[in-house]
Amino acid sequence: MSFTAWLKAQYDEKGPARWLAFLLELIAAVMLMALMLVTCIDVIGRYAFNNPIPGAIELTQMSMAILVFAVMPIVTWRGGHIVVDLLDSYLSPIVLKTLALLSALVVSVSFYFVGMRIFELGARSIRRGEVTEFLGIPSGYLVQYIAIMSWVTAAGMITYGVYRILFQDKSN
Repeated sequence: MSFTAWLKAQYDEKGPARWLAFLLELIAAVMLMALMLVTCIDVIGRYAFNNPIPGAIELTQMSMAILVFAVMPIVTWRGGHIVVDLLDSYLSPIVLKTLALLSALVVSVSFYFVGMRIFELGARSIRRGEVTEFLGIPSGYLVQYIAIMSWVTAAGMITYGVYRILFQDKSN
C-alpha cells in the first residue's frame, strides 16, 4: 500500500486539508514521543544517577504547548469538542442550527483576535530577545506558533465548522 493510499484510507478530509491534518498530527505525535522520552530519561537520571536533565521542565512545557496547539485545529475541524446538548430535544432544529452557527462565529472571531494579541506578544518577545530561564531558548517563536495555530483553528471553525452546521445531518 502506498503512503498516499494509506493517507486516503486514514483521513476523511479532502485535498490540502488531509495533508494539513496529517502534518499537524505528525507534529503532535513527535512532541508526545519527545515528551515521553524526556520524562523517562529525566526520572531515570534523577533517581538512578542523581542527575536529572537540565531544563526538563522547560522542555515539557514547550512540548505541551506545541502538542496542544497542533491538534486544536484538527479537533475543531472535525467537530470533536465536548458538546452539552441538554436542551437539544426541547428546541427546534432551526433554533439549534442558529445557536450552533452563532457559537461557531463567536469562537472563530475570538480565536482570531486572541491570535492577533498573542502574535503581537510573540513579536515583542522576539524584539526584546527573551529566552527561557534554564536553556536559553527564544520563547517568542513558540508564542507566535500558538498565535498561528489559533488562526488556523479560527479558519477551520469558520469554514468547515459552519459547513458542517448548515449542511450535514446530525446522524453523520
